[in-house]
Amino acid sequence: MFLASVVIVLATFGSGAAAATLIGKPPVDTVAAISPAVGQTVGIAHPVTVRFAAPVADRARAESKLGVSSTQPLAGTYSWVGDTELTWTPDEFLPARSPITVRFGDTRSEFTTNAGVVAEGDMSAHTFTVSIGGKVQWVMPASFGKPGWETPVGTYPVLEKFRSVVFDSRTIGIPLNSAEGYYINGEYAERLTWGGVFVHSAPWSVDSQGYANVSHGCVNLSAEDAAWYYQNVGVGDPVTLHW
Repeated sequence: MFLASVVIVLATFGSGAAAATLIGKPPVDTVAAISPAVGQTVGIAHPVTVRFAAPVADRARAESKLGVSSTQPLAGTYSWVGDTELTWTPDEFLPARSPITVRFGDTRSEFTTNAGVVAEGDMSAHTFTVSIGGKVQWVMPASFGKPGWETPVGTYPVLEKFRSVVFDSRTIGIPLNSAEGYYINGEYAERLTWGGVFVHSAPWSVDSQGYANVSHGCVNLSAEDAAWYYQNVGVGDPVTLHW
């Protein structure tokens, strides 16, 4: 008898006979979706996200059930958005051009990494260097955040890509009527943070690119360089920014 896990319901049918229906409790930690999706190709710093159908009561148990591997298990750290979304972030870059398997209990998914497009923004040298598969492909003159609007230091996976996008200073707390205000149609943009840091084409700052930092925190590139990067980078590829 599994009285702890089932409820017995008696139903009476037209014949007068009583039938017992077993209604089981919902499975624990039921997976609603895994990202990246099956068959998707992403960058080598892309996190794995598991979204659950219901709030998870025991986070440690859920974390222990999540495994990410290539030819061998991969190490990572865990974070949560509420009680229904678990994110695993790799401790090191994922192997390039490799299938990555995600397992959560009996649920299995698999995605693939790209060649590994790694960018390095040197805010002191005013350069943006892009390597693919470990080989430097392009060193671009760049401009970063000016004093008071410094570009954040760290490694950030590309979150989104936009062929065209509107940059509105109000989204980072600057009124349009301020001397620092702007409303600009941008091109070839990659989002690095939800706070508004992008890599993007900035023809208005070309004269400063390679020489001075004049942006409000974004990485400014020429139209040609930004288009090349947009065409080659994948969502999940890393950008490291430093002095």
